[in-house]
Order: sequence, then structure tokens, then C-alpha cells
Amino acid sequence: MKKYLYTDIGRLRLLAFLEGVSLLLLVFIAVPIKYYYDNPALVKAIGPAHGVLFLLFVVNALKISVDYRWKLKTTLMVLVACVVPFGTFYIDSNLLKKMHREQLK
Repeated sequence: MKKYLYTDIGRLRLLAFLEGVSLLLLVFIAVPIKYYYDNPALVKAIGPAHGVLFLLFVVNALKISVDYRWKLKTTLMVLVACVVPFGTFYIDSNLLKKMHREQLK
């Protein structure tokens, strides 16, 4: 776990995971409870948390893209991934993981 906190890309990977999990919780647990049981409490709790994680991911992705001089294509791929449902899991496993390994060397 510590390896994620030592590097910028590691922290971005951690944010990607947390943002993806928060979306899963929101879509598959909180929203059904809201509509089936008429109880919006979980949506009111998880929704803002997901929004904050989303914004943190976007801001950090932009910062890292400038710091590491990513190509425009790479930056756009990462930013589009956070808009597409569960795209953060995809971008982490196919792009960020490789970058993180290289950064740890």
C-alpha cells in the first residue's frame, strides 16, 4: 500500500481505485436503495464523496500530465476514462500501472 503513496502516479492510481469503487457503491447500492426503499440517505452520503474523488482525480491527472509532459492523447485517455463508467479501472490496469512500475525503478 505504501508504494502508492510515494509517487504522483501511485497516488493517481489510488484515486482512480477509490473513484471507481465509490461509483460502484453509488450505482449498485445507494441508488437502488433510494428508489426501492424510498431512502435517499446513502445517495446523500456517497454522492458527494464520489464527486470529491472525481474532482481530485481530474485535478491530479491534469497536474501529472503537465509535470510528466504527457502527450495530449495520454492526457485525454485518462480524462475520458474518469467520465466513462468504471473507466478508471481500465485506465489503471492498462496505462497507469505501467507508468507506476517505471517510476518505481
